[in-house]
Amino acid sequence: NAKGALLRILNLDTDQLELNAAYGLSKAYLSKGPVTQKELIRDLYDKNTAIIIKDVLNDPRVKYPEEAAKEGIKVMVDVPLRFGDCIFGILRIFFETVKKFSKEEVQFLVLLGEQCVCAIDKARFEAHRNKYTQLALQTEKLSALGRMAAGIAHEINNPLAAILLYTSNLHKKASEDGPFKEGLGIIMRETKRCKDIIQGLLEFSREKEPEKKMTNVNMIIERSIGILENEFNLRFINIRKKLSDKIFDIMLDENQIQQVFVNLLLNAAQAIDKRGTITVESLVDPANENVIIHFTDDGPGILPENLIKIFDPFFSTKTSGSGLGLPVSYGITQNHQGSLIVQNLSEKGCRFSITLPILGY
Repeated sequence: NAKGALLRILNLDTDQLELNAAYGLSKAYLSKGPVTQKELIRDLYDKNTAIIIKDVLNDPRVKYPEEAAKEGIKVMVDVPLRFGDCIFGILRIFFETVKKFSKEEVQFLVLLGEQCVCAIDKARFEAHRNKYTQLALQTEKLSALGRMAAGIAHEINNPLAAILLYTSNLHKKASEDGPFKEGLGIIMRETKRCKDIIQGLLEFSREKEPEKKMTNVNMIIERSIGILENEFNLRFINIRKKLSDKIFDIMLDENQIQQVFVNLLLNAAQAIDKRGTITVESLVDPANENVIIHFTDDGPGILPENLIKIFDPFFSTKTSGSGLGLPVSYGITQNHQGSLIVQNLSEKGCRFSITLPILGY
């Protein structure tokens, strides 16, 4: 005879209990956002059972008492979602009438919470497994395409060089007021563009083994920003740096990682186009023995349907892009036993995150 219920899961990054599922409650009540009260978790942990909240208007564990009263809620029951020694969420059940709960009913709710934990844990496992399966397929696809691209690139490069050489000679000899000068110029320009694409293919296909040495990530970030300083000035883009002073030298191929950083910074600038901010952040994750670098822009973000394609070779939303910058960057981070992921931010823009192992031997 409950009115409804909601499920809140603890977000470890924000330390907030975020709404994941709900039933029987109005949109006005559910739109209030996440809950930050640590008393909820602490009380559930200390008492290790379901907690019955009888005074909805005055209990500190109820963050929105007036809204609850408008819903006609008289009693709430909080059920812990416990995984081992940790409580990672709560199941809160709402009643419109005041009632007493027997020990059997309370025990039933606790068992229900345990079943919820099993279901959530299984769902998370499946999500992680699917993610890693996709990464494995992506890596294999890039490797296979790289081998194929190398052969095609070498076959096409020589004829293109010949076309460019003969066209250039004819262009020099053509009269300025004749009908051929402009056409030969177009042929030269387009041939050079083809050669640039082929060069990108060759670089993509090489899978060059990183030449690692002890290098500081913050130094590479500073140098990469310096390379694009003029680009940022022309676009009126502000660079905000949040570089951790706890960063220490790790094993990296300095040139390859700089190539990745420059590419991500340039992509961020092009996404913003004019007047915006790029935030570059470095930090150490000692628990997982990683260095993490975030590149965040306040541009329009990436269309959801494009998020799963951006690391595919030749996929580009830019008219002049070859679509190889991100696949090459992805391959470089993989060769460093790291990862490169992207996500749209809820407010604005998107973030590329690079994870590099501290022990990168």
